[in-house]
Amino acid sequence: QVQVAESGGGLVQPGGSLRLSCAASGSIFSSYAMGWYRQAPGKQREFVARISPGGATQYADSVKGRFTISRDNAQTTVYLQMNSLKPDDTARYYCNTELGVLRDKDWAQGTQVTVSS
Repeated sequence: QVQVAESGGGLVQPGGSLRLSCAASGSIFSSYAMGWYRQAPGKQREFVARISPGGATQYADSVKGRFTISRDNAQTTVYLQMNSLKPDDTARYYCNTELGVLRDKDWAQGTQVTVSS
């Protein structure tokens, strides 16, 4: 129903910033809650942030105050603005619909974020 493609990752120094984009396709994108998740090598995928169709947001405690999720329904795109990045933020970042998360389906290739000096 909704397919996504993540972009915007890269190598940044601690304290730096990145903005990730999640370009989505689907005729009812605006009806879906969307979320960002991340997975470091050898570790379990974890929740980062989510945004409802109406714009309500929720964040993991580990990123609260540093990351901001937003969406542009007209462009069918979800963003994750990441500030004050830490080495522990290093991971591959994925976006998905909440339905996709619930069903553990439709994960795309993600985008790599590496925070290192």
